[in-house]
Amino acid sequence: MTREPEITDSHCHLDFPDFEGQLDEIIARAGRAGVTRMVTICTRLRNEPAVRAIAEAHAPVFYAAGTHPMSAAEEPMLTVDELVALARHPKFVGIGETGLDYHYTADSAEVQKQSLRIHIAAARETGLPLIIHARAADEDMARILTEEYRNGAYTCVMHCFSSGPELARAALDLGFYLSMSGIATFPKSQEVRDIFAAAPVDRILVETDAPYLAPPPHRGKRNEPAYAALTARKGAEIFGMDYAEFAARTQANFERLFAKAAGWRVAA
Repeated sequence: MTREPEITDSHCHLDFPDFEGQLDEIIARAGRAGVTRMVTICTRLRNEPAVRAIAEAHAPVFYAAGTHPMSAAEEPMLTVDELVALARHPKFVGIGETGLDYHYTADSAEVQKQSLRIHIAAARETGLPLIIHARAADEDMARILTEEYRNGAYTCVMHCFSSGPELARAALDLGFYLSMSGIATFPKSQEVRDIFAAAPVDRILVETDAPYLAPPPHRGKRNEPAYAALTARKGAEIFGMDYAEFAARTQANFERLFAKAAGWRVAA
């Protein structure tokens, strides 16, 4: 039997109720689609023990943790020390997701900015990649990422990138990565596809953001890590590449950025 090219779902939420009691089946289905590794994201630190337990129980799963910007005003302000302590876990591979979201939660913009800068400091201290959520906040996001980079280098992925070309250029100029979600497969997302097509292929990751943003033919239904392969196939089209070649490039990109996950895999 021909095996599917291996890829990584660099961002999903396996602790969400949508997946309760089904993780073994979901992870097995992902493996059959070639999705042999995934990073599940904790969006509120109080949920970190449950997210960590998922990573500990399933070999293909790694995790990251932070405070989602839409929750920043509801959650206790975290500290750099808290994030650094979490990062000692061997399967903790990223800081966040964090960022700015002014679409629904513009009233908490100042709290979001404070939280974002704390996450950046933790990424800088741990050497782990920062995982950024950005929505309707392109100008502030580009400014803060650039300001903070001048204070000390760090690595970063713009998760589920669907912002404008100016933010994409700012991120790429800093050496950051853009992650392609199911949004890039939607018929009305040509502007997003054009932004990806203009980016270096060695800065592209793929993700699901499951349970959200399922690509066709599953659009409107629950997303899951296996469907990262559908987004990756669209990515191969965008870059005019053979699917196996594009998959290999995104794997190399993930392992360069998420070096801790790559190292765990070698040592395991």
